[in-house]
Amino acid sequence: MKKILKQIFACGVALFYSVWAAPAAQAYAFNMIVPDVRQPAAVSGGSACPVKARQLTSAGGIAIQWSTALNTNPVTIVTQNQTASGRLTEIEQVITQSLATWTAVNGTALVPATFKPLTRTATQNACGSDGLNSICFDQADMAFTPGVVAFTRVIETDRLGIQVGSSSAATELGQILDADIYFNPSSSVMTYATPQALAATPTAYDLESVLTHELGHLLGFSHSAVWGAMMFPFAPAPGTISGMRPTTQQPDAPLGDDDRTGLRVLYPNPADTVHTGSIRGQIFPANPLALPASPPGVTGIFSSHVVAVDTVSGAAVGATIGGWSCAAPGPAQFDGTYEIDGLAVGHSYAVYAEALNGAADPSRFSNAIVPLCRNSTTDAGWPPLQGCVVPAVDLSFTTRTRPGP
Repeated sequence: MKKILKQIFACGVALFYSVWAAPAAQAYAFNMIVPDVRQPAAVSGGSACPVKARQLTSAGGIAIQWSTALNTNPVTIVTQNQTASGRLTEIEQVITQSLATWTAVNGTALVPATFKPLTRTATQNACGSDGLNSICFDQADMAFTPGVVAFTRVIETDRLGIQVGSSSAATELGQILDADIYFNPSSSVMTYATPQALAATPTAYDLESVLTHELGHLLGFSHSAVWGAMMFPFAPAPGTISGMRPTTQQPDAPLGDDDRTGLRVLYPNPADTVHTGSIRGQIFPANPLALPASPPGVTGIFSSHVVAVDTVSGAAVGATIGGWSCAAPGPAQFDGTYEIDGLAVGHSYAVYAEALNGAADPSRFSNAIVPLCRNSTTDAGWPPLQGCVVPAVDLSFTTRTRPGP
């Protein structure tokens, strides 16, 4: 792989550079959680370094159920087939195809056999903290504020042995024990259409696009600030789709390269020898006085969006929300570090950084940046040496590029 070394100077604010380094834990925007180091090391791992949330891919597979309770007044799920059984079959085809999109990415451990056969439940309020991954189309929730098309509520563990409802006891830190996908059932102007019905219902959101995005959250993703990514935080406009429809030849067609690379990082396949490239570096302020005085220990730019672009295809193939690093026993250090993993070897990449001051603002990444720290204020009895405070996101820096050495 060709090594690219770039120096990017902020206009008086930030210095950025990148080098190759061995792959490590930090990359992309995933749901994060800090293990509970107040527990014995055998339970917490003994380190306050944040860990990624993810589904357990072994022990029988990931189970998902969906509720066949559908809103009828108003009808919020529009299908081409209007019979009772035909509607359910058409919706289930969308769920199955959306799952297949994520399991079709090469170089990951997430394969079709990772999931158990999809099941149905007639329970209307099937989504809840019960240890079952569920999809609900007719369940009200306080999270449905104006403009919310759908959301996913994820419960992950900060210690081993924890159970939620009927879930098995956690065997991994960060293991997702329950993830539920809710579609807005209460808005008379918000409807969803299956791919078969979308052309005839141009005011509806594409059910497949929204569901594929939410399944990314169920798998552990936060959001991506890459416009072409499936995990970009905004749904496509009514009557349109995200990316392309999946095909037999390319079942993962709806995903962007950033989604695929992130999935390889989150669910790595040990046999994959292609996507082993890694770019790592730090973003420093050109003027240290530009850093916040509180909390202490902030030595780099926090929560910059760092993107790797393939210089041949021009595609954004990987991106991360950078600004921190961690070495056991922790806590996280806000030293401006970023890392982009899962890159194909034999390619060259250009790297750039930008502030989260556009459409994808910091609030869209709260699950990735807010849980990086715990301390005695947030958790009584937290060891002082493993406590930290997440700094404010830097929204003011800008960068420019000059030839590197």
